[in-house]
Amino acid sequence: MKKVCAITGSNGYVGGCVKNYFAANGWEILELTRRPRPGMRAVKFRLGEEVSPASLADVDTLVHCAYDFQPLRLDEIRAVNVAGTEKLLAAARAAGVIKTICLSSISAYDGCRSLYGNAKLEIEKIALAHGALVIRPGLVYGSGPGGMFGKLVTQVRKASIIPLIGDGSMIQFLVHHEDLCAFMGKFAAEQIKLTPPILTAANEKPWPFKQLLLEIARGLKKNVTFIPLPWRLVWLGLKSAEVCGLKLNFRSDSLVSLMHQNPAPDFSPNAAAGLVCRPLATDKLEF
Repeated sequence: MKKVCAITGSNGYVGGCVKNYFAANGWEILELTRRPRPGMRAVKFRLGEEVSPASLADVDTLVHCAYDFQPLRLDEIRAVNVAGTEKLLAAARAAGVIKTICLSSISAYDGCRSLYGNAKLEIEKIALAHGALVIRPGLVYGSGPGGMFGKLVTQVRKASIIPLIGDGSMIQFLVHHEDLCAFMGKFAAEQIKLTPPILTAANEKPWPFKQLLLEIARGLKKNVTFIPLPWRLVWLGLKSAEVCGLKLNFRSDSLVSLMHQNPAPDFSPNAAAGLVCRPLATDKLEF
């Protein structure tokens, strides 16, 4: 019988990559999703709501990718994302799920300033208490880019004049989705015996944000011109729009994460754990 991998957040970019990888490697997929579609094996799931252990009864591995960005206040974020993770992982433990992987973020570190980063830190503590492996991915990219990296590609593709927040010196660390998923697949298949409880999944090369945009432009064979914007002014505009109830594609808290990334991620455990992340090479990507 095929092993079963349950995935939350499979409709998102990273969750979708995880789903495709496990399915391509012989796993049966159980999607935990808000809107199950006919023909798919799925359980109706919404972060923050109760989860029945019976719905995970035959699951071998759970990969928790979901995060709800709709709540903006810390109390709402905790009620949905933090408490929701606790309910999910408690149900997985009660169901006897063998392996659990919780995707956090490189934005989560001691001293982080964003609500998102702090919520992820709380989620990490819950995950560790339930015996899960915690992975902090960097900016995830790959051919057919999606997520935040995909938005950057779209921005560069559509315009030659690019707004640049601040001076563009904010550091990004990147991870190819194939490297991230391959490591999770090895862990789920018990091919990795000794794994630190928290791993930062990214290549060690730091990319200043402006240089990353220039590299994307090079991959697209485009010349771009930057117009610097004061980041606090941009933050104020985003925050004001949120207070007025406007739904934006980019949140003020995401800007805080961008401007205050982890200054010194710890990559030292990766080699011993078998986590290898290739350097970015835009000439090998299919934009």
